[in-house]
Amino acid sequence: MGRIWNFSAGPAALPEEVLLQAQAELLDWHGAGCSVMEMSHRGKEFMSILEQAEADLRELMGIPEQYKVLFLQGGATQQFAQIPMNLLAGRSADYIVTGSWSKKAVKEAQRFGSVRIAASTEESKFTRLPTAEEIRLDPFAAYLHVCTNETIHGVEIPAERIASTGVPLVADMSSHILSRPVPVEKFGMIYAGAQKNIGPSGLTLVIIHRDLLGMAPLTIPTVMDFAVMAENGSMLNTPPTYGIYMAGLVFQWLKRQGGLEGMAAVNAEKARILYDCIDGSGGFYSNPVDPDCRSRMNVPFVLANPEFDAAFLAESKAAGLVSLKGHKSVGGMRASIYNAVPLAGVQALVDFMYDFAKRKG
Repeated sequence: MGRIWNFSAGPAALPEEVLLQAQAELLDWHGAGCSVMEMSHRGKEFMSILEQAEADLRELMGIPEQYKVLFLQGGATQQFAQIPMNLLAGRSADYIVTGSWSKKAVKEAQRFGSVRIAASTEESKFTRLPTAEEIRLDPFAAYLHVCTNETIHGVEIPAERIASTGVPLVADMSSHILSRPVPVEKFGMIYAGAQKNIGPSGLTLVIIHRDLLGMAPLTIPTVMDFAVMAENGSMLNTPPTYGIYMAGLVFQWLKRQGGLEGMAAVNAEKARILYDCIDGSGGFYSNPVDPDCRSRMNVPFVLANPEFDAAFLAESKAAGLVSLKGHKSVGGMRASIYNAVPLAGVQALVDFMYDFAKRKG
């Protein structure tokens, strides 16, 4: 069987070019005589990989010098706890809830202190962003938390709607980081699980302003303290070395695609043709999200007749279009069209969808 078109929400597709490079270097990385998986994390070979990965990420995202880049473990879900453990400092935090992941972040943060829901769109079934009038911020909050792209519900905060609020802005960017330029300087902290747009699962990226370090109480585990991890260059303990190596290859691949500006243009076109197919299907397919905040990475949609769902999934899989079933909490379908899914893959999906609707509609 040849390579499939992989629309999984995560672990997700990786660039084929990156996989081939990793394959070529698997047994012997640059003459070291061993795999990156076998290297000492403190040896000069791996240290060069780590340093290059951070340098390339800083270049891609335009990360200012006053921000620390941490390569951690535990996924974004661990950050739901690690963030309040480090940043609450006996105060309250504000959360804007726009989908399942920001809702889970609230639930976890409540285990560690006071949390306010500054706005929620749950009554609208997470199909839109809150209006400015609906958001009630605490000017004395320790931080404001947002999820800038909700993987399950397909809601994305456009870059132009990101504004400073007077308190540190903390963002879960797991499912759209590196898909477009980001004004890093507007955030106190950005975090993301790797398994969608960065690399394989097991690595977690944290970009944090130095002013937010050193606030954790002495009672939290040392390995959970952002300041300690920053002081130790992400290597208080053994980091996810192979995940960092793979992420570094992805960063280099992104630079060859024209950086985040180049990827933004490709991603906009991929999203356009898919949403045009859905909206132009005469109701056969539909997407419930407000067009002003539709995600360019995660596109949920439903068929007007659910009786066709099983056939859609079976026939699409037979056509080499895989992992299109929607999340169990919302049903329907979902196409995750991350950076590594090329325009040709999305076009293949769109062609199938047009043909399926023509035959079944």
